[in-house]
Amino acid sequence: MHARRLLTGLVPLTLVALTATACGDDSGSTSTSDSGKKLDKVTLTLNWYPYGEHAPFYYGKKQKIFEKHGIDLQIRAGQGSQKTVQATGAGQTDFGWADTPAVLAGVDQGVKVKSLGVFLQTTPASVQSFASQNIKSPADLKGKTIAGTAGDALSKTFPIFLKKNGLAESDVKVQNTDPAGKIAAVMSGKTDSLLGYASDQGPTMQDKAKKDVSYLRFSEHGLNFYSDGLIAGPKTLQGRGDLAKRMVAAVSESWAAAEKSPEPAVASMKGASEQLPPETVLSEQFKTTLTLLHTDATQGKAPGANTEADWQQTIDVFAQAGMVKNPKPVADYWDSANGIKG
Repeated sequence: MHARRLLTGLVPLTLVALTATACGDDSGSTSTSDSGKKLDKVTLTLNWYPYGEHAPFYYGKKQKIFEKHGIDLQIRAGQGSQKTVQATGAGQTDFGWADTPAVLAGVDQGVKVKSLGVFLQTTPASVQSFASQNIKSPADLKGKTIAGTAGDALSKTFPIFLKKNGLAESDVKVQNTDPAGKIAAVMSGKTDSLLGYASDQGPTMQDKAKKDVSYLRFSEHGLNFYSDGLIAGPKTLQGRGDLAKRMVAAVSESWAAAEKSPEPAVASMKGASEQLPPETVLSEQFKTTLTLLHTDATQGKAPGANTEADWQQTIDVFAQAGMVKNPKPVADYWDSANGIKG
């Protein structure tokens, strides 16, 4: 069930995921905190069902960080980034948490949605294999078979990764594999490795196989682009006052707090979903996620601080990959007025 950032080919939806956008929302309604403070009821739809990357949202809620910013937060499971982008643009959720490639593709297709800040600014995209395969550099991929999913961001950017490292597409074989079957393909020996996210599939595969997993991260071999971040649609941006600014501040503060207290942050996810990975996997996922928070331009800045140059680099990568047909100015994707400038 690892299809969290897919742009195409979503796996069959689980009951948990089905509830993500099917129910109505509470836009515009309020509640009252235990201390008597008036709070805006706010829905946040994730990119998939909860896993380690999402710990800061649960921790921020538990630590009353969202409440401090006047927000009564309801966290919903998602159905993949593409679905979250669509639901956010349609006003079915106040905010979304989605992969930037899906945001770019959505805007390209006319979905009215904007990023309020990308928090995972170093891509977790990687080639993953068991350490016993001894794949330590891109050159070691020559002649290997890799499980990938046709049409998704990973498969679309992999040829760029190969080219940057002196390899041709013909040097490797990418075997088209259902997202949910990629880990099984590696574990069964049908493929030597998979295209996945270092903060997602790797820790799960390591836990299932009880074997060390090694990674060739795109970002460490010449190719970086923005990953997951906070998004909103016109219903929220134009109709709910300063809510977007308060939400950005609360999310940034929650990520900063979770980064300082990773174990309590992971523990705060207990009971978040029937499909929640084991705590050891959650911890490993979040540990890896914390390595993705900044680019060179935003080191030392608050979580979620973005720069125009990093945005432009990401747009350029996906234009080259053919996922963005009509590249637009950065301002068409990123609402810097409500976000945090790096």
